[in-house]
Amino acid sequence: MDELVELLTSKVGIDKAVAEKTIGIILGFLRNEGPAEPVSALIENIPGAEAAIASSNTGGGLASFMGGGLMALGSKLMGLGLGMGEIQSVARELFKFGRTKIGSDDMDKIIAGTPGLSQFA
Repeated sequence: MDELVELLTSKVGIDKAVAEKTIGIILGFLRNEGPAEPVSALIENIPGAEAAIASSNTGGGLASFMGGGLMALGSKLMGLGLGMGEIQSVARELFKFGRTKIGSDDMDKIIAGTPGLSQFA
């Protein structure tokens, strides 16, 4: 987890606390919306991922009115102060990182199997 947080702070320019929450929110979204097997493999291969998901799962707010899916994800990330460009950069870095952890094939399955995610790949 620390490796991914450092990557996001250096490449995207967001602070550490925001990076940690962002990772948890995105991984939680993938767990709910993506293909189970490759998402589980990704989460298992990122030490601290479960704790990040748990701490980011606050619920409520505007996202709860929007239901689930990509719109709710975007709303949560914007609520952290991220703009669309930063969200896209975070997603790209997370996907690259995921490829190093579970391989390109499984990461591609996550991207293809999660509604709306391919636009960020």
